[in-house]
Amino acid sequence: MSEILSQSWVEWGLLAQTPTTDVQLWHWVAFGAFVAVLLVLDLFVFHRDSHEPTLRESAVWTVIWCSLALAFNVLLWIWRGSDIGVAFLTGYLVEWALSMDNVFVFAVVFSFFGVPLKYQYRVLFWGILGAVVMRLAFILAGAALIERFSWVMPIFGALLIYTGYKLAAHGDTEVNPEKNILMRAARRLFPVAKESHGDHFFVIEDGRRCITPLFLVLLVVESTDVLFAVDSVPAIFGITQDAFTVFTSNIFAILGLRALYFLLAGVMNMFRYLNYGLAAVLSFVGFKMVGEWWTGHHLLPPAGSLAVILVLLSASIIASILANRRERLTPPPLSESDTPQPDATQPVSEGGRSQR
Repeated sequence: MSEILSQSWVEWGLLAQTPTTDVQLWHWVAFGAFVAVLLVLDLFVFHRDSHEPTLRESAVWTVIWCSLALAFNVLLWIWRGSDIGVAFLTGYLVEWALSMDNVFVFAVVFSFFGVPLKYQYRVLFWGILGAVVMRLAFILAGAALIERFSWVMPIFGALLIYTGYKLAAHGDTEVNPEKNILMRAARRLFPVAKESHGDHFFVIEDGRRCITPLFLVLLVVESTDVLFAVDSVPAIFGITQDAFTVFTSNIFAILGLRALYFLLAGVMNMFRYLNYGLAAVLSFVGFKMVGEWWTGHHLLPPAGSLAVILVLLSASIIASILANRRERLTPPPLSESDTPQPDATQPVSEGGRSQR
């Protein structure tokens, strides 16, 4: 019986590695065109004018982007089978969770440069457009390396384990936009406008073309996404090595990042233990990558990986909510000024009680 189960497990692993339907070049082109249409509608129709997004508007757009991702997930499930469908959902969930770090970084960058809320959406739009191109390059390069050199997988796994340890040990990512190399290089190479000039990235000032401070913010956002891609792309490769699934799940998570930022930027302190959940997810995927490379077959089915990741993230979020509730219900400690003092007009006996 054990031999039959073992043989079935190996056969399942080989089947999971082979997509049920091959992805052709036109599938990539069609998906790219679909993403381009979404971005054009987003910028030139739904967000044509710069304004301050409300909490309700951000929540609605978050639901819309998540619904589009889930609809595509259903399409993949029907087209390429349940294993690919679960892999997409798991990759999307991991990337979406890792986006929480992006939200924190964006908040720090915008606060550092004093970017008004109504211009932040435009910066994030062009930043995410650049992120789509960079993620495509990262994913294609990663897929080519994995296909040619099998020993790349444990390296990716070790990188994720180290990142998870660093995230758990040091907490939130420290960001200092003033030290950003790309921004410092732009300041040296191009003249910078003295004024903000609203939502423009390039202006004519004193008879010469200048970049605006908002363009410097865009450079910081773009370069920051490159650093996050170093973690997030290997994490999804630890779930599935199918490049199309990796790319599409990654892009859908990025497309919803702007709405997620405006929804969560003000309440990130409520998720105090999320960094431990993310660290556990990265470490889990990292150990899984190393273990699968070492044993030569899958250690968990796609549904098992999805279940583990859901449990880890849910535990960190629930722990954060309980900690916040406990703080609200616990009265603050009394300060020295709030401590009752004995009446100076009444004599005090050796026992400490006033004598009347």
